[in-house]
Amino acid sequence: MSTTSHDLDGDVALVTGASSGIGRATAKALADAGAAVAVTARRTDRIEALAEEIESEGGQALPITADVTETDDVERMLEQTREELGGLDVLVNNAGVMLLAPVIRADLDDLQQMLDVNLMGLMAATRKALPGMLEQDSGHIVNISSVAGRRANETSGGYSATKFGVNAFSESLRKETADSGVRVTVIEPGAVDTELGQHIPDEQVMERMAEMVQDMTVLQPEDIAAAIRYAVTQPPRVSINELLVRPTDQPS
Repeated sequence: MSTTSHDLDGDVALVTGASSGIGRATAKALADAGAAVAVTARRTDRIEALAEEIESEGGQALPITADVTETDDVERMLEQTREELGGLDVLVNNAGVMLLAPVIRADLDDLQQMLDVNLMGLMAATRKALPGMLEQDSGHIVNISSVAGRRANETSGGYSATKFGVNAFSESLRKETADSGVRVTVIEPGAVDTELGQHIPDEQVMERMAEMVQDMTVLQPEDIAAAIRYAVTQPPRVSINELLVRPTDQPS
């Protein structure tokens, strides 16, 4: 890597949760910057279509069907990325779910799913990617958190718990790897136009969320992808540890 801001020619990136939203936009942004990109998610048709789109635009992409809650899948997606694309330089832990509900009405299975996907999946992928990055004395781990990882509001208890966990895990990892050449970045989006809100199981919460963003100009996935591209294309001496990205008219 050069000592000035650079594109990603020759680098390999892996993006989880790449079938839609922020993950999809990030895969396209990193491919546009020159990286070969492994795109992973559970929805095979979506990631295959994304890979075809990236390649039709002159990029290189590898679709890998994987569920980050399955240890075998995590190991396989990392091994396949390294074997077929020649390494791993950037890991974007984007896979996540947002199953909001008041604690009194929260389904325990929903709480467990958020823990498994948002936190454990992220930690598992990081743990499996880290040895290779340490061995090559370089790498970048980007963890997608949320404004909810800074501030817990009503009905976001379970979700915020996972995102607070992402922030804590990432800061600990940053300190552990500070002298290794591996960089760690946390991205904390505010309101973004993605599928997350469509899967809220509590109807009252879904209605309230819809009302909250009704008069707001919410972010687009490409806005967060641009923030990720910015972080990973800084010179090696620069570590963007944390980026909080809200819509201009989002008050909190």
